[in-house]
Amino acid sequence: MADVDTTGAGPRADLAPPAAHTDPNHARRWLILAVIGLAQLMIVLDVTIVNIALPDAQKALGFSNGDRQWIVTAYSLAFGSLLLLFGRVSDVIGRRMMFLIGLVGFAAASALGGAAPNFEVLVLARALQGVAGAMLAPAALSLLSTTFTEAKERATAFAVFGGIAGSGAAIGMLLGGVLTEFLNWRWTLFVNVGISVIAIAGAAVLIPRHARDGARPSLDIPGTLLVSAGLFGIVYGFANAESHPWSAPGTWGFLAAGVILLAGFTWWQTRTKHPLLPLRVILERNRGGSYLAMFLTGIGMFGVFLFLNYYLQEILRYSPVMTGVAFLPMVAALMITATISTTQLYPRMGAKILVFVGMLVAGGGMVWLTGIGLHSSYAANILGPTVLVGIGMGAIFAPAMNAATSGVEAHDAGVASAMVNTAQQIGGSIGTALLNSLAASALTGYLVGKNAASPVVQANAAIHSYVVAFWWAAAIFGVGAVICGLILKAGKPDPADPDAAPAIHA
Repeated sequence: MADVDTTGAGPRADLAPPAAHTDPNHARRWLILAVIGLAQLMIVLDVTIVNIALPDAQKALGFSNGDRQWIVTAYSLAFGSLLLLFGRVSDVIGRRMMFLIGLVGFAAASALGGAAPNFEVLVLARALQGVAGAMLAPAALSLLSTTFTEAKERATAFAVFGGIAGSGAAIGMLLGGVLTEFLNWRWTLFVNVGISVIAIAGAAVLIPRHARDGARPSLDIPGTLLVSAGLFGIVYGFANAESHPWSAPGTWGFLAAGVILLAGFTWWQTRTKHPLLPLRVILERNRGGSYLAMFLTGIGMFGVFLFLNYYLQEILRYSPVMTGVAFLPMVAALMITATISTTQLYPRMGAKILVFVGMLVAGGGMVWLTGIGLHSSYAANILGPTVLVGIGMGAIFAPAMNAATSGVEAHDAGVASAMVNTAQQIGGSIGTALLNSLAASALTGYLVGKNAASPVVQANAAIHSYVVAFWWAAAIFGVGAVICGLILKAGKPDPADPDAAPAIHA
């Protein structure tokens, strides 16, 4: 009952208590964002932080060049094939619980890898990191989506998260270079233990438990087996293409099996009562287009990180630390663009124009990079195109993540978030194998009829292979601009549209 003015003037509005925010996350939402961002940074940078340390690890543990790829592939294989499963499990057991389990698992796996006495234990640790990452990634994004429900704050939060997702690989190379050069390769793994401990403490204190207000989702066991095996086949097949020809059964056989299993998974999702990935999640145009944007950008961006890394170290003779530093302007451009895109532009125009323009700009940066040569300089030939690529990816990542997780029912938030990471991770795995294969073919073709023993010829052949990869990455961005531009809805997000409304936390 309202307080009453005894003079008879009616209710005393000045005595009414101020309205309290009903969201229990509201008062500490920015601290929660810091914890989520820390976990996301650890997940993304771990894709590349070990890459620069590989030569030192190889010398220490004595594994072959052919085995070297499995240090990277073991992580992406486990990560990519289990994301959807753990996205749905997080909806079953709770996103907070899954987030904490993932952090503990990542810390334990990183400690095992840092102390690995041989190659086999290191590969096992990397695979376990991938499993823990698959637990963390969808839980982190769905926690972000359910913590920030007010449009302006949500845009800011997704700008930060998208910037981390897009720049984590470059940060990983810088951090990996510093740790390898000044400590040793094992610290590229041990560093995750410290990050995890901070994130665990923050999550336990800051992220509240939510009472479930509906029926507990059921797990789709047949769907889980089909999609996990299908994604495993796709990732393994493309990873195998790095060291085997495309005609090898270990390459096309796994790829074909993966496609068939994923087709079976799609069919099963229309028949089962409790689908692992309800098709309504991906068939909404903005979400489906956003997943595709993340997938294609994941393919294209590896043209920068992978081959430019080789070029800077092998041709221009940069140290690991200087190679990481060289990527910092791109990271800065990505973060600034992601912030502006989601806080200022996305609320006014939606994801369609931003993703379209972002892909064209990133593709333009890749075309510019094709001008590298034997005696190129950083200021004239590297700085400009990498900043352009950073601007393009910043315009893609954060708006696409925002659109992909908007309007999702609470019981689908985990799997919708998992799809964002699945699309990016599978795209990155495919991009690594595809562009590597194309570059290797270009290298072999360039050497035909030339003096392959000449260091200058070898260097020019390597540069030619990088340029071919850059052209293909530019083409992928160009095709992505057209396809995503056609799928995504035009116009700014409509708060009255249920498909555009922010997800509501459970």
